[in-house]
Amino acid sequence: MAVINETVISFKDVEFFYDFRKPILENVTFNVRKWSKITIMGQNWAWKSTIFKLINWTLEKKSWVVNVGQKLTIATWYQVVMPEDKELTVQAFFRKYFPDKTVFNIDKQIGEILDVVNLKAPLDKTIKAFSGWQQARLLLAAALIQNPDILLLDEPTNNLDRDGIWHLTTFLQNYKKTVLVISHDSEFLNSFTDWVLYLDVHTKKVEQFVWDYNDVVEQIKKNMEKENMANARLAKEAQAKKEQANVFAHKWGKLRLVAKKMREAAEELEDDMVDTRKEDKTIREFTIPLQEDVGWVLLSIHSVHIIQNDEVTVKNIEVELRKDNHLLLSWPNWIGKSTLLEKIVSWKEDWCKLTPWVKIGYYRQDFSNLDFSQTVYDCLREAAWEGLPEQDLRSKAAWFLITWEIMKTCIWDLSEWQKWLVAFCRLVFLQPGILILDEPTNHINFRHIPVIAKALDEFKGGMILVSHVDEFVRQIRIDDYLDLDNVK
Repeated sequence: MAVINETVISFKDVEFFYDFRKPILENVTFNVRKWSKITIMGQNWAWKSTIFKLINWTLEKKSWVVNVGQKLTIATWYQVVMPEDKELTVQAFFRKYFPDKTVFNIDKQIGEILDVVNLKAPLDKTIKAFSGWQQARLLLAAALIQNPDILLLDEPTNNLDRDGIWHLTTFLQNYKKTVLVISHDSEFLNSFTDWVLYLDVHTKKVEQFVWDYNDVVEQIKKNMEKENMANARLAKEAQAKKEQANVFAHKWGKLRLVAKKMREAAEELEDDMVDTRKEDKTIREFTIPLQEDVGWVLLSIHSVHIIQNDEVTVKNIEVELRKDNHLLLSWPNWIGKSTLLEKIVSWKEDWCKLTPWVKIGYYRQDFSNLDFSQTVYDCLREAAWEGLPEQDLRSKAAWFLITWEIMKTCIWDLSEWQKWLVAFCRLVFLQPGILILDEPTNHINFRHIPVIAKALDEFKGGMILVSHVDEFVRQIRIDDYLDLDNVK
């Protein structure tokens, strides 16, 4: 009979760094029990994925630091397909990840696991031919087909629509093994996880909370307030003793000894001060300037091409995007959202008429419209208006936490979160007449959502928004709504 309280993962006094001058984890200790479902949360630069890498042996691992139960299998769902896997067929892709390499025909198992993730995928089709959301489900299916004892999920709701998230949630609720998940989607997390591991980027510690995501956020805020108040009190007492010590230090005899003891007492008080938690540095409030001299009607759409039953179907619609008009689009993933948005941006289709000279600011959730070979500096400079002073370029980049060090970095080498910073900063420099935003809250945590929502709410141009995050959408002015799933 299985022992539910059995420990399957154990961290004991773990210390880890890529650069010894910048430790990532310090004296981290926690246990993961069998069949538990755990959220890993923390600030954007908290190296949460490093916890996964220590568990699944993709980093150098020492047995006395991190222990994973003997003979336990681990599967990890990453956010993107590995470049070397994109040329594989679906069958070859699953054969690569299937645990039993000697099985001659695994087509039945592939079909069953594709049903679990609600995806139709011909076995001879190459991975690169699938859209972003389809690749996300293939990655999940590749993890699930391994039937692992421990399932690690890194931002699994990215590239999934509401239907996809519902299928994933239902699966995880019924999954009778251990799950650890990194995500910022509070509603998704609260539906199945048992407790939270909070990794603090400043203290380098991990804390455990047996609450839901929102409760943990509130408790961390309260803890920070208590720590800051306690530190302020200790600092005040230490300063008072230093001032007294300075007075007595100029006296004779025993008073000098008193001064020495007061300095020692001040040092002890300072030692008692804790390394306080800090909020993520939040991006500064910003506006996206509107392109000058744009007309009233910016874009007209007379029909859309959507995918139904694996075939392209034309649906007649009449949509007019005007200046200061915000349009929310809703559709299931299988309709072909990314392709439709790409065609609007390309301005080469008869069914879509763009007013001449209107600039489109396009945010793609996979950042594929950025040139990954460029440095961040070149990317932003290219988008900025001619004659923008260098100081203004750097100043506005700093609004998005883009330091000079990041500016010199190639976009290919950035994290997904840093690419998000660059993509949104680029929209500010571009000064578009139209914004087209495809799931703009992927890759960021909850603290930044109000800032982005305010900027989009106040945008004076035309906007087409796609988002599955209701909390985010509710903060933005929406003038029109189009549900493509119900277009006749």
